[in-house]
Amino acid sequence: MKLKVTALSVFLYTGLSAQNIQNNPGSNHGNKFEQLGTILPTPNVYRTASGAPGHAYWQNRADYDITAYLDEDKRNLKGSETVTYYNNSPDDLDYIWLQLDENQQSTVKKADYQFSSTLPRSTNDQQLKTTELPSKDNGYGVNLEKVTDISGTPLKYTVNKTMMRIDLPKILKKGEKFIFKIDWNYNIPNRMKMGGRGGYENFAEDGNDVYTITQWFPRMCVYSDFQGWQNHQFTGRGEFALVFGNYKVSMNVPSDYVIGGTGECKNYDQVLTQEQLSRYKKSQTSNEPLEIVTLDEAKKAEKNHSKQRKTWIFEAKDVRDFAWAASRKFVWDGMGVTIPENNNKVMAMSFYPKEAYALYKKYSTKAVAHTIKTYSEFTIPYPYPVAQSVEAANGMEYPMICFNFGRTEKDGTYSEGTKNGMIGVVIHEVGHNFFPMIINSDERQWSWMDEGLNTFTEYLTEEKWDNKFPSKRGPAWTIVDYMKLPKDQLEPIMSNSENIIQFGPNAYSKPATGLNILRETIMGRELFDKAFKTYSKRWAFRHPEPADFFRTMEDASGEDLDWFWRGWFYGTDPVDIAIDKVSIAIPDFDATPRPSSEIKYKVDKPLQNEFEDISKIRNREDKTITFEVEKDKDLQDFYYRYDRGLEKVDANKEYSIKTEGNSSLDKKDQDKFKNITAYQIDFINKGGLVMPIILEFTFEDGTKLKDKSSAQIWRQNEQRVSKTFYFDKKLKSIQLDPMKETADIDTSNNFWSNDGSSSETSKFQVFKQRQEGAVRGGANGRVNPMQAAGKKN
Repeated sequence: MKLKVTALSVFLYTGLSAQNIQNNPGSNHGNKFEQLGTILPTPNVYRTASGAPGHAYWQNRADYDITAYLDEDKRNLKGSETVTYYNNSPDDLDYIWLQLDENQQSTVKKADYQFSSTLPRSTNDQQLKTTELPSKDNGYGVNLEKVTDISGTPLKYTVNKTMMRIDLPKILKKGEKFIFKIDWNYNIPNRMKMGGRGGYENFAEDGNDVYTITQWFPRMCVYSDFQGWQNHQFTGRGEFALVFGNYKVSMNVPSDYVIGGTGECKNYDQVLTQEQLSRYKKSQTSNEPLEIVTLDEAKKAEKNHSKQRKTWIFEAKDVRDFAWAASRKFVWDGMGVTIPENNNKVMAMSFYPKEAYALYKKYSTKAVAHTIKTYSEFTIPYPYPVAQSVEAANGMEYPMICFNFGRTEKDGTYSEGTKNGMIGVVIHEVGHNFFPMIINSDERQWSWMDEGLNTFTEYLTEEKWDNKFPSKRGPAWTIVDYMKLPKDQLEPIMSNSENIIQFGPNAYSKPATGLNILRETIMGRELFDKAFKTYSKRWAFRHPEPADFFRTMEDASGEDLDWFWRGWFYGTDPVDIAIDKVSIAIPDFDATPRPSSEIKYKVDKPLQNEFEDISKIRNREDKTITFEVEKDKDLQDFYYRYDRGLEKVDANKEYSIKTEGNSSLDKKDQDKFKNITAYQIDFINKGGLVMPIILEFTFEDGTKLKDKSSAQIWRQNEQRVSKTFYFDKKLKSIQLDPMKETADIDTSNNFWSNDGSSSETSKFQVFKQRQEGAVRGGANGRVNPMQAAGKKN
C-alpha cells in the first residue's frame, strides 16, 4: 500500500480550538488576522485601493541647469543653478521648499538631532573641540551667494537648518512653472574624517584626492498628495525624497581629472584624448570591460597635477538627482550591455584608483552589468543609458552612479571576504537605481522602502551571480539574532528612519527577509514575482508609499497578506513555533460496533414566525396585493397546507425511525488499516508571530515526507493548534521548519523523536459507516411533518 497522509484539520482542529479558548480565557481571538483597515490611508483619486496610482495622480517636476567649479587647492566647490519648477498639483503654492543637505556638515547650520551622552573614562583634545559651547563655526555648509528669479530680482528666502523656503513673488497655480537661480559655494569636507556621503579622500602617498560630489546643490523638496511639502530635516541618516526632472550639468575641473557622473557625457571628444575616445567607442560594443583610461595613464596623471582646466558636460533625463566623482587617480573601464526586456543599450562602467585595481578590473563592471540585467528581470527593464560603479571606500547610491569599496592589499592580493564584500556592495548600490532612483519612495520617512526592497532584490541577484555566494541579508536564518533581542531594543519596520536604533537589521535585513519568506514560503515564486513586478511597473518614476506596496502585492496575487504586514512590518513579535506534544494511536478492531437503534421524536410545529410584525398584517389587509403562492396552485405543497391547518398530523403522538448501526470491518477492510498509525501533533505559538507550519517526517525505514500548512491554521486560535496525520509507516522523528524558512528564533523545540519517551500509545476505533436509509435531520432527532404524515409532495 502506498504511503498516505491524511490531515483531519477541520474536525480535530475545530474541537481543539474551542477547548483552548475555554482553557485560556482572553487568549483568543487576537488581532493577528484582522484586516489592516484604517491603519492604511483611505484610498482616493490619487492612490487607489488596489495599490495603483489613481486616475487623478499627479507629481511635480524640477529641471536643473547647473555649472560647477572645483577648486582643488582650496577644496571648495562653487556652483550656479537655474531651476524650472512645474506645479502639476491641484493646489496653489505661495512658497517652495528646497534641501540644503550639505549644512549637515556644519557645526552651526546642521539639524542638530542630538543623542544621549555619558561621561567617558578617557577623552582627547579632538573630542574636547566637539563639545565646545556654544559651538564654533567649522566653516562647512552651504554659503548662499544669490537667490533671484529669472530676471535677476532677489527673492525672499529663509534657511531653517538643512531646509530652505523661498517665498514666491506671486501664487504659483496649477499648470504653471517658476524659474529661479541660486549661486552658492561650500568647502568640501574630508569624508574619511568627518563622515557623510560626499566629500574628498586624500591619498597622502601621491598627494591626490578622490572627490565624490553628492547632495551638493540646493535641491527641490517633494510636494505630494499624501504629505504636502516633505521638508523634514536631514540628519545624516534618513536619506532623500526628490523630484524627477531633466539635468544639464557642466563641471570645470583640473584638466587631468576624469569624471564619472549621472547621465551621459556630451563632450567626450573635447575632454578625452583621441586614443581614449577610440577606446570608449570600442568599449560600447565589447562583451568584456575595456580600459578607457588605463592604469599607466592614471599613474602618470597622479604625478603631474596639471594646472590647466577642462569642462565636462553631462545630461540626464527623468532622474531624481545628480552626483559625480572626479580624480586624476581614476582608471576607467567599460563595456556594452543589452537589456533583453526593452533592448536598451547600456554602458556599464567603473572608475577606480590603482589601490583597487586588482579587484575592480576583474569584477566591478561585470557586476554592474549583471545587476542591471537581473534587476530588470525581477522589476522593470533598466531604462537609462549608463550604469557606473566608483571605488570610493564607502557605499552610496545615485542615479546611474554609485560609490563602493573594494581595495586590495598593497601587493594586489585580497581576501575572499573583501572580494565578496565588494561584489555585494556593487550589486546593492547599483541596484538602488531601481529602488529608490526609479521607484521613487521617500527615504527620509521610510528607509525600508528603498533599503529593504533593494536588499531583497540584491539577494536574488547575488544568488544568480553565484549560487554559493555568502549572502548576509535575505535568508530567513540570518535575521534570527536580531529577532531574539529584547522587545525594548526593537522597533517595527514601519518606523521613521530617525527613530530606529538597530538601523541595519530594521531597514535592510528584516524587510528583505520578510519578502524572501513571502516569495519562498507563503506566496510561492510565481505569485510573488508577478506582484513584485506589478508594483515596480505601477510606481516606476512615481512616489509610492507603504500602502501602495502592501495593496499592490495583494491585488496582483490574490493573497490576503494583511496578517503578514501586521506581524512582520507593524509588529516586533518573533517567530517561535514549538512542537508541544505528539499523541500516537493505533486502530482498535475489537471495538464493539454500534447497534441499530430507534430515534423517537414528535412532529415539529409549522415553521412560522412566533410574532407577526406590522408589515405582514398590513400586507394581508392590502387588497391590492396578491401573494404569488396564492396565485399559483402548483406552489401550494404539503407544507403550505400544513402551516394553514389544512393537513392534519397528531402532534402528541411519538414517531420513530429505525437507524442502522455502524458495523465492524471485515477481514478485507481490516487489512487496509492494520498498519495505520495516527499522530496528533500539538503546536504552541510561543513567539507570537504566526507563520506556516512546515514539517518533515522521517520514517523508521529511512524515507521522508514533507507537509506544509498555511499560516491560516492559526486563524481561530493564535496560540495553540493541532494537526492529525494517518500513516501506514511508523514515524521515527518530526522536524518543524527543516529548512529554516520562517526565522524561528528557537529551533530546540522544533524536533520530536519516537525514542520511547513519548506518551503511551492509545487506540482509535475503526468501523464501516453505513449511510443507506439515513434520514435528513435525524442527527438532531427532528423529522419534518411531511415524513411523519407519510405524505409526498
